[in-house]
Amino acid sequence: MDAISNIIFDLGGVVYDICYENVANAFVQHGVTNLGEFYSRSFQTHEMDLLEEGLISVPEFHDYIRRATHMPLTDNEIDDIMNAILIDIPSHRVALLLALRQKYRVFLYSNTNEINHTFFTRAMQEKYGFDIFDRCFDKAYFSQIMHMRKPKAEGFHLILNENHLDPKHTVFIDDNMPNVEAAIRTGLHGLYLNPVNDVSTLFDDRFNLRTDRVDDCSK
Repeated sequence: MDAISNIIFDLGGVVYDICYENVANAFVQHGVTNLGEFYSRSFQTHEMDLLEEGLISVPEFHDYIRRATHMPLTDNEIDDIMNAILIDIPSHRVALLLALRQKYRVFLYSNTNEINHTFFTRAMQEKYGFDIFDRCFDKAYFSQIMHMRKPKAEGFHLILNENHLDPKHTVFIDDNMPNVEAAIRTGLHGLYLNPVNDVSTLFDDRFNLRTDRVDDCSK
């Protein structure tokens, strides 16, 4: 692997603890039993893709959910269901990111949506007393603001070009293999984080990146 000077992190499952099953369970708790596999690690509906790309509004998404479920769910109930995926960013990861910024240029690239983004930015501000997405990263990129989402190559190119990053010296870390493979096709190094591992295991006690803890898919 080339010497790494830039790290791009995924958010959910890497920095932010999430649970996909919570969304399905929340639908069931609201009486929705006929939706099928709405949202998981490997599948989500076209409308969710559009929401994550900022190509439909939150009110349009609310209406879509009511049509799809045939349930008179309120806007707040739908938001609560969607936010059920979000668990927490533990303090040791915030400390890790702050330490990494002393050695690397550190970025975030997240497939997310306005509903989740509004919730987790407020929740983390309340927990830590500062904007962790501003303080822990050189820049945070969110799909619904960029109007593009992983694994499309355009998002990686935008981050590289906007920040003058050499892909040979840049690694992208994600817990979703198709996203890692897309980064590799763009010329970056790609590291797959097994969801059972904590991202802190990728670094030694001096905050140097360790490639022996994950698959280096660029090899």
